[in-house]
Formats: sequence, C-alpha cells, structure tokens
Amino acid sequence: MLDRYAESEADPEYSSFHEVNGVNVSCKPIQENFMHMLRPADAPGEDLPWTGLFTGMLIGSIWYWCADQVIVQRTLAAKNLSHAKGGVLLAGTLKFLPLFLLVIPGMAARVLYRNELGCSDPDVCERICQSRSGCTDIAFVLLVLDLLPNGLKGMIMAVMMAAIMSSLTSVFNSASTIFTIDIWTRFRKRASDTEKLVVGRCFVVILLGISIGWIPIITGYKQSQLFHYVQSVSNFLCPPITAVFLVAIFWSRLNEQGAFWGLMVGFAVGIIRFALQFAYVAPACGSGEIDNRPDFVIYAVDRFHYLHFGAFSFLLVSVVGAIISLMTEPIPQEKLWRLTYWTRFSTEIRTNIDDDEDYVPKPSGTEELQKKGWRRILILLCGGGQEQEEEGVEDGPATGQPGSPEELAQRAADFLHQSSKSKMLTSTLAVAVMSCATFIYGFYA
Repeated sequence: MLDRYAESEADPEYSSFHEVNGVNVSCKPIQENFMHMLRPADAPGEDLPWTGLFTGMLIGSIWYWCADQVIVQRTLAAKNLSHAKGGVLLAGTLKFLPLFLLVIPGMAARVLYRNELGCSDPDVCERICQSRSGCTDIAFVLLVLDLLPNGLKGMIMAVMMAAIMSSLTSVFNSASTIFTIDIWTRFRKRASDTEKLVVGRCFVVILLGISIGWIPIITGYKQSQLFHYVQSVSNFLCPPITAVFLVAIFWSRLNEQGAFWGLMVGFAVGIIRFALQFAYVAPACGSGEIDNRPDFVIYAVDRFHYLHFGAFSFLLVSVVGAIISLMTEPIPQEKLWRLTYWTRFSTEIRTNIDDDEDYVPKPSGTEELQKKGWRRILILLCGGGQEQEEEGVEDGPATGQPGSPEELAQRAADFLHQSSKSKMLTSTLAVAVMSCATFIYGFYA
C-alpha cells in the first residue's frame, strides 16, 4: 500500500499547479516524507513541524487532558486516585488506536479515491464535496458508503451519531456548568438551585445556536482538513489556560490578578491571530491571483505556524501572570493548602479564598422564580422543582461524610494516598504506555 500511496496523486484535470524552482508542482502533492512524523521546522501550515509537536502540540494536549472540563469531570467522578489513574491510562492506551483506525484507512482511501480526495482545483473540489479548499474530509464517508454492506453502513452511522451526541452533551454540560457556577453567581449571589438549573439549560440553547452559526466559518476554512482547524483554534485560545494552570500548581506566588490579566492578554493575542487568519484569505493555490494581504498578515499567518504561536502564547501569559502577581498582594498561605503540587499532602486546615467576600444567604425554594407565571412555565420546561436544604456541617470532599475542619483536611490529604500495590500497578502501566508512545515516535521519526 505504501508504494501505491506514494503514486496516488490526482490526475491533471483534478489538480492545480504552481511553480517551484522553475518546475510545475501539484498544489497537493504526496510528500516524500509521508511516513515520518518529525517534519522540518519550517514546514508549511498544512504540515506539523517537529518543533511544534514538542511545544504547541504538547501545550494543547496538557490543556485538553488536564484542564478541559469535558475530560476533567470524568476524572473527578473517580472513586479514588487509583481509579482516576486507571481511567487516564486506559484513555492513553486507546489513543494508540487512531493510528490503525484513522491514519491507515485514510491512506487506503487516498489510494482508492485519489482524484476525489487529492483534488486541488477549487472548481473541481466544489463539484465533488461543495468545498473549494479540498475534499480530504470525505475520505471516511467514501469508505463507508462504497465498501461496507448495508447492515454495517447503518451500524457505523449509528456509532458515529452516538459519538457525536456524547461529545456534544459533554461540551454543553461542561460549558453550562462553568457559566452558571463561575459567572452567573458573580451577578446573582442569591441565586437558588432552581434558578441555576434554568440558567444552565438556557445557556445550552444559546450555545447550540452559536454552534450552528459557526458552521460556515468551519466550511470556509482555507485548509481542507478539519484536524488542522481544531488544532489551530486550540493553539490560539487554549495555551493561556495551560500556562495559568501549570504556573498556579507549581508556583504559589501566582495570585488572582496575575492569573486574570495573564488570561486576558493571552486571549486577546489569540483572538487577534484568529481574526487575521480568517479575515484575510490567501488566493487559492494555482489560481494565478496576486496575494494582496499585508506583509504582517502573511508573516503572522503563513510564516508563524499555529503550533509555534501556541508556544509563544504560553510563554507570554506565564511572564505576564508572574509580573502582575509580583506587583500585587500574594494569596495567604492558609488559603493554598492542598491547592499546589508542593502542599498536596498537607493536613492543614484551608480557609476558602472567597471567605473575605460578603456572604449573602441563598433564598430557599423557588421564591425568586415563582413570582411570575412565565417563570413557573420555565421551571417546568427545565425540570426544576422544590428544593430541600439540609442544615448541618459541611460534607467531606471525597466521602460526603460530615466532620470537623481537621477531619475534613485529613480526609482530603488521605484521598491522594495509594496502597503500595495500586501505586506499583499504575506506575508500571504508565511506564508501559509511555514506552509504547516513545517507540512509535522513534519508529516513525
């Protein structure tokens, strides 16, 4: 298959050509190093330079696996630390499967449908898949529709729909939780649980509308592979979160002001980079049109790879957050026990960071939402009901059991301890997974 893949360029009538060193070359050729993961550092935007793999890609992966609410909420639901580590190791092991389930079938699809998937003429591509940037994203669809029998076609479609629904529900649930708990309660300190439920579900409806409205932007992306769109947007907006997350864990001097303004600077720079890439569209390869984009846009978009930009954004946010934190008041140590890497096993009593804010009691029941009839209808639609608030001491973080502050602190510290057998097992499996990943990187380097 490798030999046939190397020769699977589209026919001339499906291709556009541009001149390179006096020779006409296809706009989407089969690269000579297609079996190597480590590409040159000056690789173009549709490729992944090796410097970006170990900087921007690593930073984006840390955000996704360690700070993204969609993933973290699964880990937080674990019974204990051993179960959490086991779930992470299982997910890491499953990540080896895309090499065999996605990459190799994708190469086979290029061999079977070289003209459809390898087209580079915008007019031809638009006739094939209604996209002028390319048709590589229809590879899986062609394989399923042309090669599988009718029964398996239906099963694959059901699996794909189930996976999409699961991903969407996870994203919407996480986003609505963050908005309701971290943003809405800043403006409505007396919000009842029913009000939070209604606000969260209404926010999901708004997100759904935004998602539908975003489809034209995705379809108009200049590169034909959805993977590059996901990675580029992630490296525009997510490195600031990774920077604040890592710095806060390993450096207790980072405070709220430093984290906030670091995030704001990082997001502002990322949105500017995002706007430049999508507002200024380069001429299609082989069209013969003159590139009228400003020089700074060409440098920022074409010559500054999005993975390298992710590394730059990470460093910028780290520096800004550190400078502002050093210029402002530190967070008292008694509010940081078990919140940093160095104090994770501490049994000291931690006071809440928000204890200095004025406490406003929460109304009981749904008295705020039941003043008007339309609010009662909204409660019924969103599944709200009467609340029953129990008085008593605060529950423990891991077991849900009441206790004194000293007992709660001790249980929180003990939650991170593992038995020697469990620790040995998870550590051995972690080394095995990392060894497999290192072997694959080395084999396909």
